[in-house]
Amino acid sequence: MRTTLMACTLVAGLALGGAVHAHDVEMRGSRCGFSTDYDVQVTPGGIAFHRENGTPVDVFMHDGRLRVDGREVAVNGEDAARLRDYERQVRQLLPDVADVAREGVNMGFGAMRTVLMTFAENDDERRRMVGRLDENHRQAMARVDNGLGQGTWKAMDMERVVEKSIETSVSDLVAKVAGEAVEAALSGDRSKVAALEARAQTLDTSIDREMSKRSDELHRRVDALCPRLDSLDALQQRFQFRLQDGSRLQLLADDDTDNNKKLFTATDGARAGRGDSAH
Repeated sequence: MRTTLMACTLVAGLALGGAVHAHDVEMRGSRCGFSTDYDVQVTPGGIAFHRENGTPVDVFMHDGRLRVDGREVAVNGEDAARLRDYERQVRQLLPDVADVAREGVNMGFGAMRTVLMTFAENDDERRRMVGRLDENHRQAMARVDNGLGQGTWKAMDMERVVEKSIETSVSDLVAKVAGEAVEAALSGDRSKVAALEARAQTLDTSIDREMSKRSDELHRRVDALCPRLDSLDALQQRFQFRLQDGSRLQLLADDDTDNNKKLFTATDGARAGRGDSAH
């Protein structure tokens, strides 16, 4: 599963003259060197892997049996045991990935709430903006609960959850901060401009502190998933059966190995240019 989680972009700064600029607050998990192109559906009757591009397209496993693109694959007793172990580990992994995703969503929206509470100047405005933020938060959590929480992983879905759900709140905040800054600049009220700048600087510090504290714990939780991804990769490397074209079944891709191979090829006689789920 791709354990790269998400980045939440938050407005947290004002420049003199009324310009609004973004302050990036990123929360990135360790990628453990693995990714996958497959969407994953876990049900009591088995685990289905599906992707739109590449071969194979569909893989289904349950209780030591394997079906690839609609065809049963003959496996020996040892591989049947490995398939059972693979299925068991995926079933155990997805709920923990869901918990990490929930914490990532909570972290991003928590930081946004800090921003709104700092810049909202009256109770009515605060209630309106926070209410809208909370509704977006509920929708994002519902998507996690109805997706990963129900055993469904879609490649890159967690990034989309945060991007779409936080977009409206960011737009609200941008409009509010920009309006205040322009109004202060046009009025010539230097004290108001200075006050806005001071609030932005205080906000910068408080968000950095909050995000750093919460992201450290989240990073530890993500890192704890890495040995389990290593275990899944080790299992797939030990499969003795082969697909119809003679290749191994590879549901996880080792990004580090692939990147090292590309780098080795690129540097064989020439300098390499620098260039980087889900589940």
